[in-house]
This record gives sequence, C-alpha cells and structure tokens, in this order.
Amino acid sequence: MGAYEDRADALERAFGPLDDPANPLGREAILAADAEGRTPAGAEEVLDAHRFNAEFVPVELGGALSRMDGLGRVLRPVFRRDASLGFGYGLNCFFAAAPVWIAGGAGQRAEVAGHLLQGRRVAVVRHEVAHGNDFVREEFTARPAAGGGFLLDGSKPVIANASRAAGLVVFARTSEGGGGRSHSVMLLDRTGLPEGRLTDLARRSTNGMRGTEFGGLRATGCPVPAGALVGGLGGGYELSLRSSLLIRGLIPSIVLAGADTALRTVARFAVRRRAGGRSPLDVQHVRDVLTGAFLDLLLSDCLALVATRGLHLMPRQTSAYAAAAAYLAPKIIAESMDEMSAVLGEESLAQDGAYAMFAKQLRDLPVTSLGHAGSAGRQVSLLPQLPFFARHVWFTDAEAPAALFRLHGELPPLEPAGAALLGDGDPLAATLVATDGLLGSDGPDHAVSGGIAPGDRKALGALTRTLVAELGELRTAFAGIGADDRAALVDPRSFALADRYALVLAAAACLGVWREQRSGAGGPAGAFLADPAWPTAALHRLCRRLGLPLPERPAACESRVLAEVLARLHGRRSYDLYGTDLA
Repeated sequence: MGAYEDRADALERAFGPLDDPANPLGREAILAADAEGRTPAGAEEVLDAHRFNAEFVPVELGGALSRMDGLGRVLRPVFRRDASLGFGYGLNCFFAAAPVWIAGGAGQRAEVAGHLLQGRRVAVVRHEVAHGNDFVREEFTARPAAGGGFLLDGSKPVIANASRAAGLVVFARTSEGGGGRSHSVMLLDRTGLPEGRLTDLARRSTNGMRGTEFGGLRATGCPVPAGALVGGLGGGYELSLRSSLLIRGLIPSIVLAGADTALRTVARFAVRRRAGGRSPLDVQHVRDVLTGAFLDLLLSDCLALVATRGLHLMPRQTSAYAAAAAYLAPKIIAESMDEMSAVLGEESLAQDGAYAMFAKQLRDLPVTSLGHAGSAGRQVSLLPQLPFFARHVWFTDAEAPAALFRLHGELPPLEPAGAALLGDGDPLAATLVATDGLLGSDGPDHAVSGGIAPGDRKALGALTRTLVAELGELRTAFAGIGADDRAALVDPRSFALADRYALVLAAAACLGVWREQRSGAGGPAGAFLADPAWPTAALHRLCRRLGLPLPERPAACESRVLAEVLARLHGRRSYDLYGTDLA
C-alpha cells in the first residue's frame, strides 16, 4: 500500500501541525471557519493540489482508487482536522459515484470520472427510507415522458453539495407500488438541463459539519433522457444496497479520525500539570477513560480493516462485516466521546482555545456516521444473514485468510459490482473459534501462544473462550428463527442479538490483527500490536459491554495500553492501528 501511505503522509504534511497557532490551516483557522459555516480558507486548494478527488475514481478511469483500505487511510488526515472538508469536498462525491461505478455504462462512468478529475462535484439525491430523519425525508418521482425518457418532479430539502454539483445521481420513484422495484437511479448533468426545471432551495444549517453545504433541490417537470438510467428500471433499491457495501467499510475510518483528534485533545488536557504538580492523569478514572478510548479506536480500525480488505479478498462473505463495522464503530466511539467529555468537564464545551477541537469533533460525529437512519439500516441488513449462519456456518466454517488482517500487502483488484448482498459464510467468526484453540496449544514456539507470559496467555484465553461461548448462545438463539420469519427478524430482541453479534465480530477482528502482527508483520506500531496487552484489554472491554462474566481485570495490560497512549501523544503519532507520524 505504499502509494496510499505516501499520499496520506503528503496530505498530513501539507496541512501542517494542527496545534500550531501560526499554521493557516491549523486549529484556530479550522474553528473560526466552522463557527462561520465554511471550510477553512486555502484548504480546498490543498486538496486540489493533491488531486484528492482522484482518490474516488477507479484507476481504469484515470483516478487513483484501487483498494478500499487505502482509501480509508487517505481520508484520515483530512477527517482528523475537519469532517466538513473531507465530506463536502470528496467523500460525498464517492457516495454519489458508487452506484455508477457498480452499474453505470461506459459513458456514464466516464462522465462521472470527468467531473471528479476536473475538480467538479457530484451529489447524490437519495430516496426516502424507513427510520427517516431530516436527511432522508421527501423524494423525487420520475414518470415516463410522451416523447421518451422521463419527467422528474419533487423535492429534497437537505442534499450535500446540492448547488455545487455538476452531476447528480438521483434515486427517484418510478413505480407507484411498493416493494424493491419502486425506485430507479438516474445520472443527470446539470449543465444540460432546461433552465428553471431544477432549482436550488435554501441552505439548511446543521449542528455538525457546519462547513458542508446542505441545500435542497426542487424539480418541476424536468426532462430526463432515457440514457440517464443507471442499472435498469426499478433497480434503485438493489443498487443502493450494493453501493452500501462499498461505503460502509469507510465509515469507521472517518469517525475514528475525528475521535483520534478528540483523544489527543483529552490526553493533552490530562497530562497538564497544575499547581502543586498534580495532573488529571493522577486520577484512576481519567487513566481508564484514555485507555478505553484508545481501545475503542483500535477496535474500530480492526473492523475497518476487515470490511475494506474483505471486499477484495472474500467479496461473497463481506456484507455482514461492512454492516457491523459501519454500525458498531460510530456507536462505541460515541460512548467514548461521552466518557472523554466528563474528563474535560467544562472544557468539553469550549468554542475556542486549546481544547475546542473536542467540541467540534463531538458535533460532527453524528453527521459523519450518517445518524439513526444509517444505524438502523445496518442492523436490518445484518439480521437476515444470522439465522443462516447459525444453522449452517458457525463452528463449521474455515477461518478467514491471514491477508484479511494485514495492515500492508497486496490485494486482488477491486470489483465494485462483485460483492454479494448476503454472505454465504462467516470466516471472521471462525477466526475467533480458531484462536481459542490456538491459545490453548502448548509449546514455546507456537506462532500464537508461544513466548507470551503465562498470565497474559491465561487472561486472553479466558476472554476468548467467553466470547466463543457467546457465539454459541447466538447460534442457539438464531437457529430457531426461520429464514422467512419476518416478524422474528424485526423483533427488538433480534436487534439486540445483532448488536451482540457485532461485538463478537469486533473481538474476532482484534484477535486476527494481533495474530498477524505476532507473525512479524511489522510497521511503526508493530511491537505494540504484537503485544497481547491490547487485545486482552479490548476483549475485556467488549465482554463488559456484553454483560458477560468477567475474569480479573487485566490491570497490567491496561497499563501497557495507557503507556502507548502517552507515547503516541508525545511522539505525535496517530491513534489507530498504523501509528503514523503527524505533522
């Protein structure tokens, strides 16, 4: 992944130190721009110079997109600073382009690639979904026109980059009936539309991501050529689901990038010496919060890794992992942010000064994670798969390939249309079961258990066995649900079970990453990631979330994790799996 790493590092250096008051793209400039509802002056020019929009265009169309884990890496230097910039400038364009990359014709793909590579924006106009909120209410309809094509009518009040977009990807109702064939996707070039048929609505203010333009659009008898249809009439719902498989794996990267800055802000506050030489870090609760927040970032990044690399390595099994990653990472990071707020106290509300970036990241988080509608949709896409897994897969499937857990290394080419909507296996859960067996293997030369202190091995083994038992409980619960039992699948108890499954997957992802690092994968954070301290502390935290019986608290492991938090603070390194150097 050298090219992606190089581009991410170049962006980090171009933006400069976040905490340098003389930096025109530093903290003060970002906060001032956020207060005024705009992006920082000069920031988009930096992204232009680094061809940031090319990151969202496949290489075969002249862009730089070849692997999804690499895209997640390149997003982080931007989202660590300003989610409005990262989302409004580019990531929202990827959300819009994904249906075209998956199902668009050659001309449509070239059209969208041309917009992005020439610095123009593409916006997506989504259809109404269940669990709606202000971001998904109302919709467009497209009816057949007398001379061919369609006439587009309707409005949407909140669309990112509505007035800035040269291209529009519109999910429009094309059938009065319900069901999965009611909507279609259309690609519009705004410059070719008749004047007055598509008008901009007033910009909406938002509490988070204030610098992103959320405006609206109204269509009134707007003619749309038949060639604008993407993927066939009535294919909108399926295309939305397929697009989500590409998009969901990126959600953990963008939310953990913001939380990275939040944790660094709180850690800086915690080490500050007060009169008498004491600091907040002297309080055990503060140390616990810092440790827990870092573990949650590592958990989220492990999920990001398997969701993005899985698209390349096992596209028929990755849909559950993409949904779990996009559902769980924002949830646990939001909990961490609440805990860190208590440590900062009144400084968590600061609008300027040394700690004000925390409040900005706290405001932005619900918008970057796409809110309640996204969370519910991710659980809904998980649930139909779990009865099949319970009856046919869990405790019989082969474990995931080692390459799934590598921070670096080559991947097969990305095929955007190749991912299956429903998985036919669960190799990540099998990795949890296999690791339980390996931790019980004897011998100092064993690749997993060899060389680990007896106390560490005992603690990690006990936690792994507890989580394997939880997977067994989930198998019992879901095996009794029929594949067509929709009432059971929408029962609140099933949603709670899906939440538990996502936490078990997070544990499996952590163990997989740790095992791969034990094999000597290296990297800036290699020594720390090969230490059993962090997976032990992470699994203990997951078991506590699940309400499972807990062994003795791994205090020594948590101390080693806290030491890494402080080392990365003073060494100016990122709080993710990669531990990269910051400007």
